[in-house]
Parts: sequence; structure tokens; C-alpha cells
Amino acid sequence: MGLKSKLLLPILLTALMLIWPAANTLAKGTGYVFVSSEDDDVVTVLHGGSLKKVKDIHTAERPRGMGFSPDHKRLYVACGDGNSVDAINIAQLKVVDRLFVGEDPETFDISPDGRVLYISNEDTSTFTAYNVETKQALAYVGVGPEPEGVLVTPDGKTVYVTSEVASMVHVIDTKRLTIKDNIIVGTRPRRLALTPDGKELWVTNEIGGTVSIIDTATHKIIDQIIFEPEGFRSEDITPVGIVMTKDGSTAFVAMGGANHVAVIDVPDREVEDYVLVGKRPWNVALTADEKTLYVANGLSDDMSVIDVEDLDVTRSVPVARTPYAVVIDD
Repeated sequence: MGLKSKLLLPILLTALMLIWPAANTLAKGTGYVFVSSEDDDVVTVLHGGSLKKVKDIHTAERPRGMGFSPDHKRLYVACGDGNSVDAINIAQLKVVDRLFVGEDPETFDISPDGRVLYISNEDTSTFTAYNVETKQALAYVGVGPEPEGVLVTPDGKTVYVTSEVASMVHVIDTKRLTIKDNIIVGTRPRRLALTPDGKELWVTNEIGGTVSIIDTATHKIIDQIIFEPEGFRSEDITPVGIVMTKDGSTAFVAMGGANHVAVIDVPDREVEDYVLVGKRPWNVALTADEKTLYVANGLSDDMSVIDVEDLDVTRSVPVARTPYAVVIDD
């Protein structure tokens, strides 16, 4: 090695040492795709690139709603018949904790600081606030029958909860853990999404076959989306899962019995297209780059993969029985 190279080597090593922590900080997640399946009591882990199965993680009975801790070190899974939320360690891909959060938890959301789970307990008509650090319930709030969808606002001050039987969205103050307002929406509301500016709350109504759009400042319904895919009876059009792009331009809605995903122009509030997927698509998830949409199909035991630019299904991936939700660690 020449003298010049010897002199440059320490400088290069120092530069690499400075760059390495920054690269680690900016690193993405594992890229794994996780699918919960109600009838096999597993969360299937798929490789984000090949979509080959990495592992089936066995959970308590009937895993349904899922969500990551803010640092993505844990994946929480609501297990309805196990009366628990199971915590999966992402690095180890195994259940490392089991939080007993009341009867029949279906879905939940997590406070921005990661300390509190806000849970819908379907059978007991209860909304539970649960501290994951102390493993204690902070409050049980009575809500309408069969609560399901739960959504926390980005500032952590408000939680929205749907009641399927009451056809209602409850607005809950997270500081007092009391109901601030009740909003009547369409028949059997399921899931929720906020526009990026926080001004509109979109609510899917399964039996109503619509999306209700709520002004978050006034809690009034300002519009609705009506779904009419060709060739389906009205009772087969059962929208459930919803996801919105980061810029708020497009929403994707799983149409349940209509076996399609609806593509909605959000500013214009118009359905642009319907994409045929598997049987009874229940929930949807977008990759971070928003190039791919994953769809959990509850009655065909698979996951559809949609190219968002072309709005084409590129493949169908078998998972376990009765997939419910899909989330992505990216």
C-alpha cells in the first residue's frame, strides 16, 4: 500500500463510521407482510419481496385486528376468543406477551406515544383503554352494541369508535375517557379513515353499502359514497376495510361480498374503478411507497396483490383459513 493510500485509509474509515449510524437510523423495517387468520389462530408472515411464507406465528384464539407499536418493535394482535391482545416481537417473530384486555377484542388503535391500546370489545359493548406498560385497564367505556372500528387522531386527543348495531360513531375524549358525541351514520359501520388534514372522517357502512363522510369540526355528515359495482345485488355490496393515500387523493375500500376493491377519488368523492380480487375482501393495506395494495380475502383464504399504478391484481398468495387483516412492516 502506498503512502497516499495509508494516509487516506483512516479518513475513509472515519467517514464510514459517521455514515453508518445515519444509515441505520434511516433503515426501513423488515418488509414483512403479516396476515391474521381467524380460523387457524395464526399470523402468517410473508417475505416482502418474494411473498414466500417465512413463518406461521401461533396466537390465542381468533386473531383479527393488528397494529404496530410506534417503534415497530412489536406487532399487537387482537384475539377475540382468547380475550387478549397478543404482542409479537418483530425481531424474534414470536408471541412474547399476552395482554388480557376484556372479552372479545376485535380491533384497536394505539396512542401516538405507544403506551395505550384503545380496544373495541365486541361482545360486551365496551371500549377499553389499556396501559401496555402497567398491564392495567385505565377505563371501560360503555358504547353501542358490537363496537368494531377504532381510530386515534394523530394528536392523540380523540378516539373514534364504530358501533355496528347502533349505526353510530362514538367520539371519545382520551383525557377524560368519556364520550363527547355520538354520530349516526349508515347501517352497520365498520372501519374509519381520516383525510391527511384531519378535516374529514370516512366511515365504511357494511350493510348500508356506503361510506359516510363526517366533518370532524362539526361532527355532521357532509356527504356519502354509494357503491354500485355491476352484476351484484345490493345485499352483496358490503364495504369494510379502508385505507387512504398519504396525500389524501385516493381511498381503497374492500367490498366484502362484492369481491372487489373500490378505488375512490377522495377530493371529488367519486368511485373511479373496481378491481376484482378474491372472495370476500375484508381489509386492505398499502405499502409505504404506495405502489402495492394488499387485500385479505376472508372466504378464499388468500391475499390479493394489486399494482396501484395499473390497478391490476398481479398475484394471489395463499395464507391460512379466513384471513382478516393485513399489515406491513415497512
